[in-house]
Amino acid sequence: MLNQLERLSIETEGRFATESELKLLKDYLPTVTLRLSAYQKISDREATIMDCLRLKMLQLEPNIFQTATGDDTALFQRDTKIILRSMIAAFLIDDLDRLRETILLWHRTITKAFKVQHIAALTYNTLPSIIEQFLTPEEYALILPFLRLNQAVLAS
Repeated sequence: MLNQLERLSIETEGRFATESELKLLKDYLPTVTLRLSAYQKISDREATIMDCLRLKMLQLEPNIFQTATGDDTALFQRDTKIILRSMIAAFLIDDLDRLRETILLWHRTITKAFKVQHIAALTYNTLPSIIEQFLTPEEYALILPFLRLNQAVLAS
């Protein structure tokens, strides 16, 4: 949204915006209340979400955090919190591009370098079902494109 607003500001300098140019605001503004609500719920329940995610992953793959370097649970928790916080911030301002370009591509490089793609894949394939438990269907529908972007970039 910020990038789009900046583009709109530059493109409409010295003139009024057209109806089609204003569409992004007309689409975004009605979702602000839902976005704020979802943001607050995830923020307030971050520790619970992380615990649910870790336990579900261990249920699916008991040795998921055991790597050649030892137990990577703490590393998983740190990195997942960073991605979760970045995702929810991008969701709040409706900016998928910012999420992809600032954190997801970087994190994909890191997971490949440390050969922990299997942890990332299970994490971001499991996260949507965990997040869904904490949101209304309307909030979840809004955040789903961000969760799917996480999957596309980090779970492939």
